[in-house]
Amino acid sequence: MFEPVETGAAPADTGYTAGGAPTFEMVREKIETRFGTSIGSQELAAQTPEGRRVEEQFEARQKAAAEKLEEIRRSMKADGNG
Repeated sequence: MFEPVETGAAPADTGYTAGGAPTFEMVREKIETRFGTSIGSQELAAQTPEGRRVEEQFEARQKAAAEKLEEIRRSMKADGNG
């Protein structure tokens, strides 16, 4: 009935093997693209006023948490000595 016609051109790289599994190159490309997008998004967010405010709030919470932890450690040390 129908016979395959060869065009002489190399088959297009679809990113998948004949069995349907993604190739290493395709997976690597996807990961690199997502990583680049993530880094770019973070950089853009840090440049906005909202992004800076969120960063300042995070740093304030980190400082408060460290101070609270130190307070708990001091109280535990005092309880152990008494």
